[in-house]
Amino acid sequence: MAETGSVIVRGSSAGFAQEITAGRHRLTADEPESFGGTDTGPAPYDLLLAALGACTSMTLGLYARRKSWPLEEVIVHLRHSKIHAADCADCVTREASLDRIERDIHFTGTLSAEQRSALIEVANKCPVHRSLKSKIDIVTQEI
Repeated sequence: MAETGSVIVRGSSAGFAQEITAGRHRLTADEPESFGGTDTGPAPYDLLLAALGACTSMTLGLYARRKSWPLEEVIVHLRHSKIHAADCADCVTREASLDRIERDIHFTGTLSAEQRSALIEVANKCPVHRSLKSKIDIVTQEI
């Protein structure tokens, strides 16, 4: 089984603030004050969107470099929401709600329409996008 990294999350049961250790990096996650948190860091869904946005931008930059395309900058704007399956014509399931991530990508550089179109296709192939679209097996155990 391939493992890409290890993350440790530690938090007190007294609140929502969490300390995240990812390799040598330290982050904080929390909930906004309006949800009972102390807003000391991004909320969990914000971190999920950040992972998708970072992977998208990295993948597009790598692809453009390999093609020697004049891509100067990528800006990825993401939003997460819950939508009701009954309101969704494209839904496979009829459960109460499902998650929707909207991703807008802005390219800076003198790219042709064909290059821009190809980059959008590549965005849908970034590793985090593929993981989120696949069936994910999460194994939980007490240690």
